[in-house]
Amino acid sequence: MAFFLRRLYERHLTTTSGGNVSCRCEEDRFAITPGRLDKACVVPEQVAVLTLSGTNETPDIVPSSEWFMHALIYRRLPSVNAIVHGHPTTASAFACSDMPIRRDLMCETYALLDPLVKVPYARSGSEELALRVAEAAVDSSCLLLQNHGVLTTGDDLLQAFTRLELVEEAARVTLVAFELGGLRFLSEADCRELDAYVGRTQGDAGPTS
Repeated sequence: MAFFLRRLYERHLTTTSGGNVSCRCEEDRFAITPGRLDKACVVPEQVAVLTLSGTNETPDIVPSSEWFMHALIYRRLPSVNAIVHGHPTTASAFACSDMPIRRDLMCETYALLDPLVKVPYARSGSEELALRVAEAAVDSSCLLLQNHGVLTTGDDLLQAFTRLELVEEAARVTLVAFELGGLRFLSEADCRELDAYVGRTQGDAGPTS
């Protein structure tokens, strides 16, 4: 997990002070990266382990201030085993805008990303933010946190990380493509084909934030 947090920082997908990563250890426990430490330097020995009710089983380690947000997601969604939260620049800019990130410009982003759901603003680390994010996570594995950043969930850490990285890629492609003009979106037929290819039951070719 510390590896993925460092990777998040090295890939410019978050800042030294921002972002957090967690994974489910057992049915009622999860590990989460620490708060108050340089994200580029976190090592496995600095990872905290908490119960879903909030008991810190590693009392010498201060967990991320947003641990409650992760705990609520794991409580509500037993299928989620990993969460990655970061502040990628381009996607975060879209989180401060009404313009949607279009995942239907590139086949990879359409195939591998759920439609993005925007979560209304609440202060970082607050109970209100945790409640809003956990509610939205029921509908999508890819969330834009208004005026904040991006959160993704997955079956494992690699899937959650890949989704966050692809959200940023989709945001960059959207921004550049609109600047260039003459946009060519995937057609409905293209989207249906991709839906079948990745095993989706329903397609969604529209805007995704």
